[in-house]
Amino acid sequence: MRTRLIGGLCIGAIGLGAMPLSIEGRPAADRANATIRAALEAGVTLFDTADSYHWHAGETGHNELLLAGALKGVDGVLIATKGGRGRPGDGSWTVDGDPRHLRLACEASLGRLGVEAIGLYQLHKPDPRVPFAESVGALRELLDEGKILRAGVSNVSPEQILLAHRELGGRLASVQNRYSPAVRDSEPELRLCAELGVAFLPWSPLGGISRSALDESDPVGDDAFHAVARERGVSPQQVCLAWHLAAGPHVIPIPGASRPASITDSAGAAGLVLTAAELARLDG
Repeated sequence: MRTRLIGGLCIGAIGLGAMPLSIEGRPAADRANATIRAALEAGVTLFDTADSYHWHAGETGHNELLLAGALKGVDGVLIATKGGRGRPGDGSWTVDGDPRHLRLACEASLGRLGVEAIGLYQLHKPDPRVPFAESVGALRELLDEGKILRAGVSNVSPEQILLAHRELGGRLASVQNRYSPAVRDSEPELRLCAELGVAFLPWSPLGGISRSALDESDPVGDDAFHAVARERGVSPQQVCLAWHLAAGPHVIPIPGASRPASITDSAGAAGLVLTAAELARLDG
């Protein structure tokens, strides 16, 4: 698998968004673990999680515990977790960017992951009730104390990226925003990250790509991503992820998966290089 950098660390160019393994409709534990193993076998070394990736009330950290167990004793992987959101168990999401909460959340994540320092810790979402600089300040303190090795922010604007970059003294490692063929409004953030040398991690990167199997009789497959996929003999998902990778060497998509076959296919995108003509069709 091709590699990319996050905060100076070399990782596989395709990561695994582990959220589907723990939220509503999650697979049984044996399939979840098989999915994680399949990711490793395919060369995935970035595993994205959060303390709020769970289904029911009282399950905080379900996804972190799942990854920690499946990856125990495995070297060369980066578990990237997040703090600042919550799930009461009724399907809703809450936001809490208070520095005191972020510190407690980070320390709880450290315990669940069973590590002395978290490889990448991200502010999950800005809290409109808390000055953004104060939330980022908590990450700066955690960095200075060695409890986290890299800091990132998620669901942010260009102005917030610049502020985080300043508050962290140039140590902002990553930005995680929603970006896909269907949702492209984070292009300014993607470009800014390239200028700053910050990794850009698109979440929900396969948005707008509806099928995992080729079916030439399906008229839905007539759009550019499906057409290129048919021509290349690969899945539309692989074409989509290769499109992400072509956006710049700082882009590391983190597709979600709940089945081994899904992440195996997604990881294959790291070996697919699209031509300039194909990219022009996909960007059209």
